[in-house]
Amino acid sequence: MATPVLALRDVRLADGPRLMFDGVDLGLEPRVRACLVGRNGAGKSTLLRILAGLTAADSGERFVTPGLKVVLVSQEPAIAGATLGDYAAAGGAPRHEAEAALDGFDLDPARPTTGLSGGEARRAALARAFAEAPDVLLLDEPTNHLDIVAIERLEARLARSRASVLIVSHDRAFLERVTGRCFWLESRRVRRMDGGFAGFEAWAEQISATEAEEARRLDKAIEREQHWMEHGVTARRARNEGRRRRLVALRAEKAERLRLNRGDMSLASGVAEPSGRRVIEAKAVSKAYGERILLRDFSTRVLKGDRVAIVGPNGAGKTTLVKLLLGEIPADAGQVKLGSNLAIAYVDQARADLVADMTLTQALAPLGGDQVMVQGLPRHVAAYARDFLFRDDQLRQPVTSLSGGERNRLLLARALAAPSNVLVLDEPTNDLDMETLDLLEDMLADYAGTLILVSHDRDFIDRLATSTIALDGQGRAVETPGGWSDFLAQNPGFLTPRASSPVVTAPRPVVARLSTPVAKLSFKDQRRLAELEKLMPALAAQIARQEALLADPNLYGADPAAFDQASRTLSKAQAELIVAEEAWLTLEELREGLLQGRN
Repeated sequence: MATPVLALRDVRLADGPRLMFDGVDLGLEPRVRACLVGRNGAGKSTLLRILAGLTAADSGERFVTPGLKVVLVSQEPAIAGATLGDYAAAGGAPRHEAEAALDGFDLDPARPTTGLSGGEARRAALARAFAEAPDVLLLDEPTNHLDIVAIERLEARLARSRASVLIVSHDRAFLERVTGRCFWLESRRVRRMDGGFAGFEAWAEQISATEAEEARRLDKAIEREQHWMEHGVTARRARNEGRRRRLVALRAEKAERLRLNRGDMSLASGVAEPSGRRVIEAKAVSKAYGERILLRDFSTRVLKGDRVAIVGPNGAGKTTLVKLLLGEIPADAGQVKLGSNLAIAYVDQARADLVADMTLTQALAPLGGDQVMVQGLPRHVAAYARDFLFRDDQLRQPVTSLSGGERNRLLLARALAAPSNVLVLDEPTNDLDMETLDLLEDMLADYAGTLILVSHDRDFIDRLATSTIALDGQGRAVETPGGWSDFLAQNPGFLTPRASSPVVTAPRPVVARLSTPVAKLSFKDQRRLAELEKLMPALAAQIARQEALLADPNLYGADPAAFDQASRTLSKAQAELIVAEEAWLTLEELREGLLQGRN
């Protein structure tokens, strides 16, 4: 086995009275692609900072190969500088490399760093990291706020990188495609599994079962010792004292196990009276802002019990579509009809309902007091907060002190307390750990009402959606039965025009504008137009084939070279298709102008 280029040995760290790490060992060899999995609050981000040399452990050793460049992309990157180009080059990357990396993530290097969306800030931070050409790349929730197209672009970029990579993420599909090793942070230690994330859950369940058996044996040992202390012979004091100390030690071990095994999250939703069979019906709906067309002539029908996922690039209009369907904003054309007896609960990705200075108690009980109505019945706010893994000492803290995952859980708690028969979740998976995602998924599967889900989490969509509506950001929308994988199989190339800026920019063809009016295109332009009309479907088919290859979660682990080749072929085909479409559009505009001139 190769020698690690970055490693932690026997690391310990306390957070006040709480011991966070107790003898952590972790190593990364050259070009290893690994994930770090654990519950929210387990210390995954802190462990990445220790690996990056930004946080010091209380004890233990951090080993790093001399001259090694380690880059951390944090969960909430701070984007500073006059322009994105300045920011991307601030870490030492040559200016041309920084600008090329930004272009690869569809960002303008001349753009100011102010006013960025969450997804744009994330892409800028990733571009800067890749521009620095690190030997080790540490990524903390890199897919948060990225759309599916950007996530797939990140996957391809990681496949081409020669760096060792350690990723903290809740995105199962992403981890299955890019990792070949799993580190599990649990009970203050790190366990290692040599294999891709696809095998992680079975491995973790086996370990949990083994530990449950150990806990059962510990309980039996405590019972035996307690019985001996109560009923045994008391004359031999020395022996009694030894048995007493053993009982105290066993009880301390049991208490420590219970402390490490935090409470399970309890998710349940209050269901209102059933809605009518038809929940929403949209006919020929269009919406534009200025010259930007988000939706053109789209129709759909949502029936009671449907689980509808909405996907597409950031800025394509997913949240706008939700608001159109709910009647919150008017359509420019077409008609939206809402069904009868709708009780709608909405979890907004912007978390706009959380006022900065409100406490957790005020967020759950906005009318005051210490009671919250849950499914029509009063509950003490502390008890309800515990269902969502909040401690009693957090009740008086402002929501600004909560982590991203905690704020998301708070919004879920507010939404699920109110009776509803239509539940709208806009990016609900951001910042949630996998155990919470599993519980949320189980709750949504059992939800008796209708679900509208906006998400970039492909695995989450595949597990829940009965239909998927995709927006391409250019006014087109298509609805496909099933989840993300079904949409991808039935609509190859649908998102390609918006997919990304190519990694290698191809030159744009120059089509000469004629200085004098003629009746038709030149022979050369006619031939080029005919070639493009054959080339574009062929490129779209090639893109679909490569996307199908890359959709195999086992490809990277089984054949990294094939994964790398498919990624390069996909990027090249996407670039060629964008160029071909622009050339075709230019020729078509020229042809239309000539026809109008004749008329």
